[in-house]
Amino acid sequence: MKRLLAVAVSLALLGWLLADGRWRGVGELLGRLDAPALGLAMAGFALSYCLRALRVFDEFRTQAAGRFGACLRIVLVHNAMVNVLPFRGGEAAFPLLLRQTFDVALPRAVASLFWFRLQDAFVVMALAALVWPGLPTALKTAAVLGVVGLAWWLPRWARAPHDWAEGKPFTAKLAKVRDAFAESTLHARFGWLWTIANWTVKFAAQAWLLSALLPATLAIGATGALGAELAAILPLQGVAGFGTYEAGAAAALLPGGVSLETGLQAALALHLFVIACAVSSGAIAWLFPVARSDNASASP
Repeated sequence: MKRLLAVAVSLALLGWLLADGRWRGVGELLGRLDAPALGLAMAGFALSYCLRALRVFDEFRTQAAGRFGACLRIVLVHNAMVNVLPFRGGEAAFPLLLRQTFDVALPRAVASLFWFRLQDAFVVMALAALVWPGLPTALKTAAVLGVVGLAWWLPRWARAPHDWAEGKPFTAKLAKVRDAFAESTLHARFGWLWTIANWTVKFAAQAWLLSALLPATLAIGATGALGAELAAILPLQGVAGFGTYEAGAAAALLPGGVSLETGLQAALALHLFVIACAVSSGAIAWLFPVARSDNASASP
């Protein structure tokens, strides 16, 4: 049912585009972008990719042994897969690439991906509380403190002594997941620094590009970009994100006086640019395979 709903959302966006030739408006919006605007946005995305690679390099520094390029390749290929494959199927690329390149055990790699996504969600929720227009200052402060408190407590809960491994088979399996998650939260020395820096750069690049597409102020662009990112972490996703991404951005733009039709067109143009950057960078990374570590080469 969830996948059927996701397909329906994406088909609804496609139907809207085909109605009355609305797809032409997306091309007109992209035609407004000049070389400096495109160059600045591309530089922002490139810096975001490097910051994500630093996060992986920091956590798996022992296995990486100074091979930052290998971490960057993992991030670029994984990012391309996530943006292209439906129903978040591309997430599987991350643990598989870690095992292939650095011989990282799958439970450890999956736990690391889970922690990365939790960190992303915490930062996006904090940004939403800070940037969302019309929220009272007291409510913004309470929301940010709540997110920070949960982010501080969760790793400590995972690392606390427990007797889950001595329980039933299902509980014993959960114990392995909890222990792998605890290990993941323990190894990254600057994980939060890379996460906050990445989202600051990524959010600024998308806000800048969306404001240029509309055109509108940077504040309105930031609101739309935030709506798109909040939609991206919802349990229900369109095929390759199409439909939900645009709907989230357009809904967030409505209070700023941007019509639904204009917001959907601008959000789709932004989404296409994001996917183009992800796919092109992922394809380039795929063309340059890296040597596997000694342990990975020896593994069956």
